[in-house]
Amino acid sequence: VTLPALQLLRRRWPQARIELVGNTTAGELGVLGGLLDAVHSQHEARWAALFEPAPLPVALAARLAAFDLVINFWPDSDGALARHFPRRPDQLFMSGSPTPTIAPAARHFCEPLRALGLVTNDYRCRLRLPPSGPRLSTPDPRPLVAVHPGSGSPRKNWPAERWLELIRRLDGPILLVLGDAETSFLDDWHGRFADVSGLRLADRLPLPELATLLSRCRLFLGHDSGVSHLAATVGTPCVLLFGPTDPAMWAPPGDHVRVIRRGASLEAISVDDILASLPAEGRGGYSGG
Repeated sequence: VTLPALQLLRRRWPQARIELVGNTTAGELGVLGGLLDAVHSQHEARWAALFEPAPLPVALAARLAAFDLVINFWPDSDGALARHFPRRPDQLFMSGSPTPTIAPAARHFCEPLRALGLVTNDYRCRLRLPPSGPRLSTPDPRPLVAVHPGSGSPRKNWPAERWLELIRRLDGPILLVLGDAETSFLDDWHGRFADVSGLRLADRLPLPELATLLSRCRLFLGHDSGVSHLAATVGTPCVLLFGPTDPAMWAPPGDHVRVIRRGASLEAISVDDILASLPAEGRGGYSGG
């Protein structure tokens, strides 16, 4: 959801050095796509000084003063961080809420950039990937259908038994995507799908590798999750299941994204609902019923 804002900055200043302090795992995608030059972990001890009243350490102060523009989305309710900026008279400091308040979420992170004259009504972002990357061998020559049955919260997950039924009725081959959110029940997932013919597993892959694999899939099926946003960002047609969260805020924007929602509970969504919603490019044939 921050890639469109980074894309606006990169388009305006193609030669600038743009660095991110935040989630380094996700930030690798920005580096991969040429939107970022470097990523620093938000958990590094040096950043704690930003929330202290004392002057910043000399090295940190000098490093931050080198930037012409600083944009902050970290929580700063008491203004402790903002008091350290600007670091020099011609430095511009901007701040925004860390919690999206306007839909879609990507728009929230683009909104402060209007003050710089950077305006857009398109909150989609296509991630440019290098031509090389990981491939999965499969006897079936067709591109894979990717299925991500997890998310960051069990409340946002469709029942595993229905995922299994859906996978059995799809005309594969299938790429089962499992991530850090599923580590507590990986063995259970492996066991449920062990006898599915033509199944390939993407188990906790680095995001750049996963992005490349998803870009080669003909369809992605998932929930309200970061992996779903990643699939949409690389242009893969998506069918996403939503329940307690608002798709207007959290679904990836784009005509290639279809959302299925039957109220606050995902249990109201049937397997037939999913099969009926598959885009033509993603079907490849399936067993109706």
